[in-house]
Amino acid sequence: MLKIAMIAGEASGDKLGAAMIDGFDALLDQPADFIGVGGPLMMDRGMDSLFDMSELSVMGIVEILKQYRHLKQRLDQCAAFVLEQQPDVLITIDAPEFSLRLAEIVKSKSDIPTVHYVAPTVWAWRPKRAEKMAKFIDHVLALFPFEPPYMHEADMSCDFVGHPVTHEPLATDQDITDFRTHFDLGDAPVALVLPGSRKSEVKRLLPVFHKAMVQTSQTHRDLQWVLPTTQHVAGLVHQMTARWEQRPIIIDPRDIDINFARRMKRAAFRTADIALAASGTVSLELAANGTPMVIAYNMGWLSRQIIGRMLLTDTVTLVNLVSGDRSIPEFIGQNCRPDYIAEALSKVLHNSADQDIAMAKTMQALGRNGMDPGTRAAKSVLDFLGP
Repeated sequence: MLKIAMIAGEASGDKLGAAMIDGFDALLDQPADFIGVGGPLMMDRGMDSLFDMSELSVMGIVEILKQYRHLKQRLDQCAAFVLEQQPDVLITIDAPEFSLRLAEIVKSKSDIPTVHYVAPTVWAWRPKRAEKMAKFIDHVLALFPFEPPYMHEADMSCDFVGHPVTHEPLATDQDITDFRTHFDLGDAPVALVLPGSRKSEVKRLLPVFHKAMVQTSQTHRDLQWVLPTTQHVAGLVHQMTARWEQRPIIIDPRDIDINFARRMKRAAFRTADIALAASGTVSLELAANGTPMVIAYNMGWLSRQIIGRMLLTDTVTLVNLVSGDRSIPEFIGQNCRPDYIAEALSKVLHNSADQDIAMAKTMQALGRNGMDPGTRAAKSVLDFLGP
């Protein structure tokens, strides 16, 4: 029986890991033994997690420093466990601050093959990361088709396995009907507001987005603004929008059944005529739904100065990068201004033909209509391990 150690440190990694376990189950003649650290999805598939995955879900330098001693204890525990169990392969999933340190320790004390799922964004900044990884990572699973050459150059094998967004469920016609009925939208055009999933992002971006919304509504008076949110930031969103003259419709999972909230969010993405969104993976979610978009983002002055000097690309929008064109307008840093954003929203509302082509091209490039990414990832690992 194949023994596979997997380490996931956050919810997105749990989803990737669960899909990969399903892939292994589909490809192997007999079930593998999955060990390590995972979340509820991986545990539902039979993994007995060493400890609660949420202990590793720490973001930000300050937060990591505060919990350094505890994280170091968990790192040592994981390394000792993997070395004791001697699995056929160690698969670390994203969460590079923890995962790559673990792989380095394991590799320094054993010959256990190491695989890292989600290639580092060396094409965007800090290109030397690939060379450092190559000292203890043998094989990489990439989400984007342009990433393998960067890994190969650093002497790691790497396969593009597709992006999970291409196989996420989309809203049905009934979902869309229920969405419009539940929020009394009628046939009105819909615009999404997506200011990010972290409180720091919402605090920084939502006031700018609000001003852009007001300006856009002056020329598009029938536009209905919808803001899907999460339990983590819902309270902050309500607080910040309480005194707005024109409040958006807020999809708050605290107010309705969680499954219904998910349906309504999917329906909002599918229904919307346009979206104003923070930079990030959300651009791919919008592209999967064929929703035209304008991207905007800002950060603190110091972070802006540092990252601005390190950035290697002329765009941070993933649809632009994957499609190879620059049809998605983006306003980053000092260009994150309401007047610029509102003007772009109006232009895209009038004509989104170029975006429609770019979004379709992006989904095709990322694996839509092909083998699901979990199975492709599992096959890549099995091919790497050999007979």
